[in-house]
Amino acid sequence: MFPDDIEATSRRIIAAAERGRMGLTTAESCTGGLIGAALTSIPGSSAVYDRGFITYSNAAKTELIGVAEALLARHGAVSEPVARAMAEGARRRSGADLAVSVTGIAGPGGGTADKSVGRVHFGLAYGDDQVLHHVEDYGDLGRTQVRLAAVRTALGLLEWGLAQALERP
Repeated sequence: MFPDDIEATSRRIIAAAERGRMGLTTAESCTGGLIGAALTSIPGSSAVYDRGFITYSNAAKTELIGVAEALLARHGAVSEPVARAMAEGARRRSGADLAVSVTGIAGPGGGTADKSVGRVHFGLAYGDDQVLHHVEDYGDLGRTQVRLAAVRTALGLLEWGLAQALERP
């Protein structure tokens, strides 16, 4: 179903989370559940992945994972503060140890002078209330390619976060 590299990364993530007994969750906007689908395509993933949140609309971001309406109004959905709030909210609402969030503009429309098609913000909530932010400007690759690129980046962040957590004494 997924390209080989996405499947291989998902397998490593599930195995590492199982070894560390760590729960994972996702908060997805522009990827529409693809990250969760990649993770749950791995047999045994239910041991570490209990739930994910598809928060495509601003209302869903607020209702499901507690992103403040004022934050959305001030910064817009495609922004660092919202990506961070999505990751924090998903981790808090799910009880998971790590949460990755994705919010961006996959295209073909929706871009502006400030936020171009292909810009995607990521959040990773992990550790002792740490939230990492990452942004990518993939460019106007086409909707499918932007979404797949975002899945790869999000999985990479999850893998990095698990490695950090597993290295702790």
